[in-house]
Amino acid sequence: MRNLTFAINITLDGCCDHTKTMADEELLDYYAQLIRDFDLFVYGRKTYQLMVPYWPEVAKSASPTRAEKEFAQAFGSVNKIVFSRSLESVEDKTTRIVHTKLQDEILKLKQERGKNILTGGVSIPSQLIELGLVDEYRVVVQPIVAGEGRRLLEGISLDKLRLKLVESKIFKSGCVALRYLKE
Repeated sequence: MRNLTFAINITLDGCCDHTKTMADEELLDYYAQLIRDFDLFVYGRKTYQLMVPYWPEVAKSASPTRAEKEFAQAFGSVNKIVFSRSLESVEDKTTRIVHTKLQDEILKLKQERGKNILTGGVSIPSQLIELGLVDEYRVVVQPIVAGEGRRLLEGISLDKLRLKLVESKIFKSGCVALRYLKE
């Protein structure tokens, strides 16, 4: 069975708004390496539209840094599923839009052959966490206090969720990558 991993950047005060966080070379290298372990991304429309067309354009550009280029290439090589009620089409050949029930589709995907599945963003992952479908959590805590913005797991109903820390990494920037498994 494939595992579902949730990865996110958050500030010290729990903000997960992409405009409040940073991405330096070391962090991009971390994420490029991480996504090579997956062959499917699951996003909601908003997160998908933040990532595409931005990263595919970076992959084609002549001016990105080495780390941006490597991340963009790794990102572009992975298939994507977008859960959306409003998105009708995508230009990206590695993306499929899904209009079916989230829980049913994820349970089906977890049974298929392949590498593990990665999700990011806020809305879809929050629903998946609430449904108990996330197996692993990859959280990069950034040394920033945003003071405002969307908060991780805001507004969802959870019974106590126990996680076990299995790995941590401290970056030169002061970011800390934490890897948790569901107990």
